[in-house]
Amino acid sequence: MAKKNNRTLWIVLGVVLLLVLIVIGSYNGLITADETVDEKWANVQTAYQRRADLIPNLVDTVQAAVEFEQETHTQIAAVRTSAVAAQQSMASANTPAEISAASKQVESAIAGFSGLNINVERYPDLKATENFLSLQDELAGTENRVKVERDIFNKAVKNYNLKVRRFPSNMIAGLFGFEKREMFEADEGTNVAPTDIFE
Repeated sequence: MAKKNNRTLWIVLGVVLLLVLIVIGSYNGLITADETVDEKWANVQTAYQRRADLIPNLVDTVQAAVEFEQETHTQIAAVRTSAVAAQQSMASANTPAEISAASKQVESAIAGFSGLNINVERYPDLKATENFLSLQDELAGTENRVKVERDIFNKAVKNYNLKVRRFPSNMIAGLFGFEKREMFEADEGTNVAPTDIFE
């Protein structure tokens, strides 16, 4: 009889121990899944912050390059006009006074060209078009990062929600207050692509 009671006690203790291990395993799994969801959402926010930091800087960089190019093209046009005028003056000069005046015009055109040359040498790549292409690439890359992080977040939420809803971890979730989490959903109207990014 004592052996039977002893055996029953061991069976009961084994079952209790198994239940405790199931509770501990489920609880720890829920904690891990919950923390993973928080981590993945933080990654989404990091991608948002990167976009918020990057886009204005890129636009400012491209804007500065465009303004520099416009200024340089204006200077080139002025130097070209000055050089053509000096050439015509020199060709039509007949008197020493006209030749002297034309010579000063040539010197002025050369000085304008030298100033332009120094300016261009400081910025050898005047390519606003390439800057715009870079901006487009960075925008696309940034949006891809945001999308990837959102997808990873949604997967983490799915894994967590499965633990919250599946047996036996659903009982532990209910007991300790773990609730289903919401996946990322796009705002209403975001299915229409924006067209006014540079306005």
